[in-house]
Amino acid sequence: MVSSDVIFAYPIHVDASSIDQLEHVNNREYLRWMEEAAIAHARQLGMSLTQLRQKNRVWVVRQHWVEYLRSALLHDDLVMYTWVESVYRCYSIRRYALKRGKELLMLGTTEWVYLDRTRMRPVAIDEQAKALFHLVTEASPRLQAYDIVRGARYLPMSPLKRKGQ
Repeated sequence: MVSSDVIFAYPIHVDASSIDQLEHVNNREYLRWMEEAAIAHARQLGMSLTQLRQKNRVWVVRQHWVEYLRSALLHDDLVMYTWVESVYRCYSIRRYALKRGKELLMLGTTEWVYLDRTRMRPVAIDEQAKALFHLVTEASPRLQAYDIVRGARYLPMSPLKRKGQ
């Protein structure tokens, strides 16, 4: 089930390669699934790696945040939901919720930065790229429709505050 809604649903089946010595999904897998879901969503929106390369652009991760709520286990069928919450200058905040049926297992956030691929320097997100993302805020009824009612605790640092770093 891959949705065409602004909230993208990425199906995951847990196999043995994702299981660690504690017999649950290893923490690194959540990050991998977050990235896979984000890439699949971007591709569906018309922002594949090939399309980005044609524009000499690339998205890179500045930071991840993950809150583990419950363990995922071998043979679980999961869905990683992802949506874009905000776009500002050269930054974008993407949120995630991993569910097993109705059970929420994980919440996550990634701050992505839009770069000029040649210089590997941040550039403003062009209007054409911005138009591809339909923003979903924490209060959106769309999230409630997916029974994602608990907001993430992560608050990204304001891009305006970064200038003083």
